[in-house]
Amino acid sequence: MHKVGSPTFVHLLTYIHFLGLGVHPHPASDVDPPDVIKTNPCAVLECWVDPHTMPSHKALEAIGTNLQHQFEGLSLKIPYKPILDPSYEDLRRFCMNLRKQAKDETVCFYYNGHGVPKPTPSGELWCFNRTYTQYIPVSLMEVQNWLGSPGVYIWDCSGAGNLLNSFNTFAERRDQEMFTTRGGYVDGMQPYMNSLQLAASDIFTSCLTSPIDIALRYFIMTHHLPNNITPDMVMQLPGHLWAELNWIFTAITDTIAWTTFPRDVFTRLYRSDPAHCVSLPQLLLAERIMKNYHCTPHTHPALPATNTHSLWAAWDLAIDTCLRQLPDLLAKNSGAPNPPGSPTGQSDKPYQYIPSRFFTDQLTAFEVWISRGGSALTKRGPLSLPPQNNGSGFDGVDGANGTRLTPMGQAVTKPEQNLVPRKPPDQLPIVLQVLLSQPHRLRALILLSQFVDLGPWAVNLVLTIGIFPYISKLLQAAGQDLRPVLIFIWARILAVDPSVQVDLHNTQGFKYFANVLALADEQPQHALPNSSEHKAMCAFILSAVARDYYSGQMACWRERVFDNCFERLDESDFLLRQWSALCIAQIWEGNDEIQGDKLILMLSDDSPEVRAASLYALGTFMGSSGSVDPAKQGGGGTGTQYQLEERIHFRMEVAVATGATLAVKDDASPMVRKELIEWRGYLVIYRKWRSDTTAQLHEEEMTSQAVAEWLDVFGDDDSAREENRVLLSSIFTIFVVLLELTSDPYHEVATLAQTVTDYIMALLVASPFYRLECTSLDTHPLPVDYRAAPGGGAHSRVSSLQSSPLMQHPPSPVLSRPSLVRNDTTLSGVTSTLRRTTSFANALRNLAGCRAPPSPVPPSRPDSLVVSRPPSPNYNLAQYASPYSRPPTPSVVSATLVGSQPPSPTYYKAHPDYLPSHVMEALMEEDMVRLRSRRRAAAHGRRGGHGSGGLGGDLSSPSGSVFSVESNGSNVPLGCGTGNGLRDVLPLSSSFFDWCCEYFKEPQMRQAETDEPGSIQYNYQVWRQQRNEQVIAETHSQALTAGKTLDGIVQLLICKSNTNPLCMVLHAYDPHLVIANDTDMISVWDWSQRKRLNYFYNGNPKGTSITSLHIINQDVGGIIMTGSADGVVRLYRNYDSTLDQGPPQMVSSFRGLHEMINVRRGSGLIMDWKQSGGSLLVGGDSRIIRVWDAHTESQVLDLETNSENGVVKVFDRRLEEDDAIVRSYHEHHRWVQNVKYHSRIDGQFLSASLSGEVRLWDARSSDRAVQAWDPHPGGLSCFDVHPQASIFATTSALTPTNWRHQRLVVQSISEFNSSALSMLNLPTGLSVCPSRPPSAYIPRLTSLAFHPTEMLCAVGQPDGSVKITGCKFN
Repeated sequence: MHKVGSPTFVHLLTYIHFLGLGVHPHPASDVDPPDVIKTNPCAVLECWVDPHTMPSHKALEAIGTNLQHQFEGLSLKIPYKPILDPSYEDLRRFCMNLRKQAKDETVCFYYNGHGVPKPTPSGELWCFNRTYTQYIPVSLMEVQNWLGSPGVYIWDCSGAGNLLNSFNTFAERRDQEMFTTRGGYVDGMQPYMNSLQLAASDIFTSCLTSPIDIALRYFIMTHHLPNNITPDMVMQLPGHLWAELNWIFTAITDTIAWTTFPRDVFTRLYRSDPAHCVSLPQLLLAERIMKNYHCTPHTHPALPATNTHSLWAAWDLAIDTCLRQLPDLLAKNSGAPNPPGSPTGQSDKPYQYIPSRFFTDQLTAFEVWISRGGSALTKRGPLSLPPQNNGSGFDGVDGANGTRLTPMGQAVTKPEQNLVPRKPPDQLPIVLQVLLSQPHRLRALILLSQFVDLGPWAVNLVLTIGIFPYISKLLQAAGQDLRPVLIFIWARILAVDPSVQVDLHNTQGFKYFANVLALADEQPQHALPNSSEHKAMCAFILSAVARDYYSGQMACWRERVFDNCFERLDESDFLLRQWSALCIAQIWEGNDEIQGDKLILMLSDDSPEVRAASLYALGTFMGSSGSVDPAKQGGGGTGTQYQLEERIHFRMEVAVATGATLAVKDDASPMVRKELIEWRGYLVIYRKWRSDTTAQLHEEEMTSQAVAEWLDVFGDDDSAREENRVLLSSIFTIFVVLLELTSDPYHEVATLAQTVTDYIMALLVASPFYRLECTSLDTHPLPVDYRAAPGGGAHSRVSSLQSSPLMQHPPSPVLSRPSLVRNDTTLSGVTSTLRRTTSFANALRNLAGCRAPPSPVPPSRPDSLVVSRPPSPNYNLAQYASPYSRPPTPSVVSATLVGSQPPSPTYYKAHPDYLPSHVMEALMEEDMVRLRSRRRAAAHGRRGGHGSGGLGGDLSSPSGSVFSVESNGSNVPLGCGTGNGLRDVLPLSSSFFDWCCEYFKEPQMRQAETDEPGSIQYNYQVWRQQRNEQVIAETHSQALTAGKTLDGIVQLLICKSNTNPLCMVLHAYDPHLVIANDTDMISVWDWSQRKRLNYFYNGNPKGTSITSLHIINQDVGGIIMTGSADGVVRLYRNYDSTLDQGPPQMVSSFRGLHEMINVRRGSGLIMDWKQSGGSLLVGGDSRIIRVWDAHTESQVLDLETNSENGVVKVFDRRLEEDDAIVRSYHEHHRWVQNVKYHSRIDGQFLSASLSGEVRLWDARSSDRAVQAWDPHPGGLSCFDVHPQASIFATTSALTPTNWRHQRLVVQSISEFNSSALSMLNLPTGLSVCPSRPPSAYIPRLTSLAFHPTEMLCAVGQPDGSVKITGCKFN
């Protein structure tokens, strides 16, 4: 099979049946046809045979035999059948028999019409009658009937143009008639107009059948060579010289066609059919020679002229290099005397032939193209890559605006607009030819790997040009030096064109990569450079072979790929662990008997990609599908584990699901949490009921009673009772985590969880639970919100799924739920007949730390809101899927719900004669029925035809399942199979595997744009680094003197608004000030220009506040990190609008703390970021301080605080959690407002309380303060310490007796200067004394923040104004 197109395969013919119709003057007559007029002298050779030198019958046989041998020399794989001077009947019989043998494959019909009359203008060629006394005309209509299609026709005769034109006329008529009467051709038959025709005469045959011979003769005739080289000497060329010239000729003609013909024409003529390949390269030579003598060969389809291509000069040079050595070669190797004119006096040693440097020079040119800017982009023009896909664009590059497309499908605008890949080098086809040469093979492979590394467009080019047969044969090579580059190239090919899996399996090429994966690193004889990365590529290649291809899965299993991948899960390289898990996933989908428990341990891996890959693998183990086809919703999974009894099998699945859920539910990576939601192989539903009262206690009693009644079914079997109690508890745990994820701070995770939860709730509404007397499915949910209690400022910490209505806010980088509005009463946009249940809300209420999702876009401003697209790791934008076929409206609600939900609980009878325990029993039995169905479907259906849709064959979801009925025979359906009106939106489809494959499409051999010297990004980062170093140097001297003297206080009003600036942070190097106000809006200001750069909504629920604010990664730009009182950490990038990076984007979000405590006066979420180690410490209204590692996106440890009001504690992370507290300080008597460690004072830190006292502590000394200040006896509002200078600043609290002005004090920390360096009275701008702070989590009306490097501080005032206070130093 050969590679054609981009990126598909077509099956080629196994045989090309050749029909050579040779017609010559018959021996009996030996008379030329009447319309033939010969010149004198004239050409007499036919296939290099002079018929006049032998009897006529011998000449005919010699010509036919010679012609057959010449064609066989072009391709030995193709059978040829000569038919010499046939009669009409023989011609008809042979043509029909050959078409019958060829079936749907191509037949090549070669007509040599020398010796018969010219073809007629009406489309007739000639043959003889049986006695050779008459010329019989044969219409091309008849030939078309006999040979059918597809076909290749070579007309070698005088007047060949008549045959070509007539053939097209008849073919067009046939095709039009076929499409008119039958709508087209049947499968396997092509239109006649697709046939290839070559028409010429005279030396045309010689060019087609012996191209090297005629090319050498033509060169001798047109060039003056030394040493009197004659055509007879050319015929004595050694065989290896003929092979070298033929190899060069093939490479040159392929390159001429590649650079001249359109891509689709080249693919069709040169790569899709061997019949074309036999004649087309020689056609280019014929055109060059014949046009030199004012003759033009004709073809259909018409091809561009190639006779003046520049590469013909390279061909002439190759011939000249060879022929100049011919005299010496013949003289020395034959022992004959030197020919006249040759050098004399040389030794008699055999002449050593100097091979041509053609391929070496071409590889050098290719290398220069790659190393000297081949990967750089350029403007559209002659030097750019021609548009692909019918001119609509470029592979991997948007054709409209020149923007790059990321693997997530996001358009990323580059500073260089309208730039596209450069035109590929002309030497690309030559490089493929060089792969056949042992001396040049390694160099060619390395250059080819560098080329395919440029991107998918480069891979598509080498696939189109026909790399597959070359690269496939190399897998049989034994050389170890080829392994790294072959693995690299094959990884790129499979990443771009996964359909190669079938051919890689059929050719057994996958074994090459299975053997490499199995190599042990401790074996020096099998050493592989960069072993881990290349084995990861092998794992990727094998996973691509196994994906959605049962034969590939079983072949990998037989080659022990699963076992080898299982062993690689312990490797240190995360990429190898990741792809080992993904390869296991693809093999698992088709092999149900395989087991493994190591993947559960991988859920705590340091790499989030490995954790997500482990979840993906466990998902296929549980029955989900790894198919790229969205219609294949379920795979085999654990369906045929016959070694396990059904109940044990069921418990095993629940245990795996529960363990994985608990392991990753708190993961900081949205990618991992998303994969947990998309783990759709196993769904559980936890049902609760209530009595007529709404008391939660009584409801829980009813639940306990129902569970107890259900467990009584097991009688005195204590083990069975305990087993099912644990089973139910596990199911409840999974459902609770699912509910918690519906309010995940990351939009995609929440959307997917809402899809699953709404489907479960819709099933419950349509289930028998709706008819129970104790149901709460028809009850409005409790409205829950974050707001302050009327008593003493206490605030509720209760969560719900209700979205909070917003003020008039600008757009938020957090995406709202698409096409869905969750109001107080309805479920997923369905009308009020579908209610959220009280138990649903109560389940949420009991979740520790569960928070409401980001609020949707306010409906009052739909036109002005622009929602940005989340960046990576949000690799695919999730879409909410309703469980109903279309969004119901009030007019069609009844029709939508027919058969799926009774209109009221009393629709059937007021008191149904079954109990909740009966329904529970039926539900558990329904789960077992579904499990049995999966086992049957996997055992019988998948082996015969892999990929049966659904989780268990035809039972893809509960809405189509077999459900139990009531035991008393009333045929009341008790399972969840009653949801007949629901749409099967489950299982969800994961795109994680496809996202991981994008890694092998990205360049790996060259530096990223930001690391490439001279690029705009590189220059910008170099400038930033130099600017940052300059800022540090300038501020260092100021920081040293800041604690001694202060002069030149300057105030600058930055902004003023109607909101309170509660949190502020200044960028260390850029003039950026980030402000979070009491309405949870984040604004970014350029304080030097007093210009607002951006303004967006944080997305935390109403009633909470942003309580912590940081800018991280400031050296390279910066990311805003916010912490809010709902326990969520959010990170945003692209906040600087002057850089033209697009709208703000949420990089990531996660729950920093779940254990938030409901206190009377809270502090929300407090964060501390350590840039050097990538550590984030999170505390606040919690009994713990949680440490997160930003590199691994996972929590490191929890420190128990046992918080006390006014107590400062010092923890040592190196100690055990119980012994981590090493110091406790008790000198503060009120709430500690802030604690700051100073980098320039070793082992010392400062703290300040709301009572106005500031203390300096030394962790190495006693528990008493080293130094104390009391700058504000009436109370303190804000406190901050300059990171570089030995100073701190405080602001006074606003009291009923002092609220018109606020005092700002700047104090030196030095023990030699105890007086204040500066004291300023700042007007508050208030007209009345405020009654309470704007936020229940921040007990102040103002804010204060030092600049990290410069001697500046920002002060936020109660009237909404923000001022920058700066100072100059003597």
